[in-house]
Amino acid sequence: MVNDIYRQVTDEEIIRLIIVEGQSSLYEVLYHRYHHKVFDKCSGLLGSRDLAEDFTQAILAKVFEKLPEFQFRSSFSSWVYSITYHQCIDYLRKKKRLHYPEWNRDNEIPEIVDEQDFDDENPDDQYDRLMKIMNDIHPEEKALLLMKYQDNLSHKEIGEALQISESAAKMRLKRAKARVLYLIKLNQSAV
Repeated sequence: MVNDIYRQVTDEEIIRLIIVEGQSSLYEVLYHRYHHKVFDKCSGLLGSRDLAEDFTQAILAKVFEKLPEFQFRSSFSSWVYSITYHQCIDYLRKKKRLHYPEWNRDNEIPEIVDEQDFDDENPDDQYDRLMKIMNDIHPEEKALLLMKYQDNLSHKEIGEALQISESAAKMRLKRAKARVLYLIKLNQSAV
């Protein structure tokens, strides 16, 4: 199997072999490395396993189609995540007719939210509440939080993935965190 032979070869080396030497059969290696990761991202953002599978196939086909455009400035995984997040967020924006700047203006939150208010809570309660709130926030904010805390991407990588500046990524992430903390606090006081 092609996968076993290239198990130790880096993504970037495989891409060079595909682009420079025309070994398109090696795309199978990249496909197997990223299928599950892309599916998980799509499933988390879209909330449907069936839809996630369709998007995964479309995204991986797009990755292969755009492979010659990969410029090796960031890691291949960041590039794949960028395509994944864009496809999912674009779909959710169109489906829900959400434009982030307008949505953000209409859903203002207080400037200061104290994170210490949540330190004494039971972690299981925090997690359950957080998962519910993650489904209620704007898809772009959800994507930002997933990129930062699930994928451990830097502000620079997040900016590259969303095609915004590093400082814009940092500010949007701060706003997304504040919104989640505010909604958690709001839910606590309602209980």
